[in-house]
Amino acid sequence: MPYRTGIYPPAFSSHNSAMTSDTKNPWPDLAGRIVDGQHFLPVRVYFEDTDFSGVVYHASYLRFMERGRSDYMRLSGADHAELFDGDDPVAFAVRRMTISFERPAKIDDILTVETRTKEMRGASMILAQRVMRGDEALVTADVQAALVSQSGRARRIPAELRRILGEPAED
Repeated sequence: MPYRTGIYPPAFSSHNSAMTSDTKNPWPDLAGRIVDGQHFLPVRVYFEDTDFSGVVYHASYLRFMERGRSDYMRLSGADHAELFDGDDPVAFAVRRMTISFERPAKIDDILTVETRTKEMRGASMILAQRVMRGDEALVTADVQAALVSQSGRARRIPAELRRILGEPAED
């Protein structure tokens, strides 16, 4: 069975051992990595992620992608907790998600959640996400996340957040 046990995603091939002597950047990175503006997060499929037939339950992909978005923002410098604990508390909330389920994943598969900024708008951004097994796209999604105040009102994304979340990559 290809891409199941102990094989790391291609984006991490130079960091394929948790026992590496490189203590500055050991693999696996808990929050994944950003490479050329795109975030890569490895995810192993556990029993809890599957339905009775052993394939990944559709809602599990939403959790995988939420982790990818959160870690992408955290590693970019837009930590959720810091945004909400600041002088002017704000948070990103998912407003819309367009998702396509292409192929199933199964228990023990090692997947990679890829996340990148696709578009910046006034008070929202669109993140493009893919859940991959090797070179095979299993799930693709465009996620619109709006910046909101504590009261839930949309807020324009400040220039500093736009800068650290990067310019949208070309398709």
